[in-house]
Amino acid sequence: MSKTLLKLVWLPVVLMLNLGSVAQAADVQQYNDPSKMMEAVADKTFRRIAADQAIIQKDLEHLRVVVNEELVPYIDTRYAAFRVIGNYIKQTSEQDREDFVKAFTDYMVGTYAGAFTQYKNQKVIIEPAKVGDGQKIISIKTRVVDPGKPDINIEFKLRRVKDSENWLVFDMVAEGISLLDSKRAELGSMIRQQGLPKVTALLLEKAKAPVAPLIKDSNAKG
Repeated sequence: MSKTLLKLVWLPVVLMLNLGSVAQAADVQQYNDPSKMMEAVADKTFRRIAADQAIIQKDLEHLRVVVNEELVPYIDTRYAAFRVIGNYIKQTSEQDREDFVKAFTDYMVGTYAGAFTQYKNQKVIIEPAKVGDGQKIISIKTRVVDPGKPDINIEFKLRRVKDSENWLVFDMVAEGISLLDSKRAELGSMIRQQGLPKVTALLLEKAKAPVAPLIKDSNAKG
């Protein structure tokens, strides 16, 4: 896996996040300031990881629980999944779309859980967001500071939830590459060629893979 793709996979999680309109649940805190939302969710997530280290060391699958409980409520899975389906969405049934959203979410949760195994307490600087009146989509610039390494600039895309002041993340851009666009490129042609149900089944199978570090030890063989 290239360094660029590695950043696209695990840096968004190190910062906090690509996925659930479940953020409307009553027990999930709402934020009308997108910058404060990202800061609060990131802080809460990393505190949870630190507190649960004993459990995580024994069972990496616990990271799925952390991702589902701390991150997914603040990421717009449905919107991202529909963007991946693209124009082909007109040829799909409501049930097929719902099944794909769930499979896409489970697949990304597993990927992000593996990404959290790389978290080494890096410092994240989140720039204040500038939101204009009536603006529905914004970008938030962040910077990952890792001692001894060049800073990494990451841009998050957020959208305002319909009929609400709440914001959810739906994409991020690292080194000029959009995570959402990369997923569209990876899955879009498969959806057109094989149909949505088959791609959904494929994602469900991939989601069953055990949580494992995404980056192998450079000294490891194979």
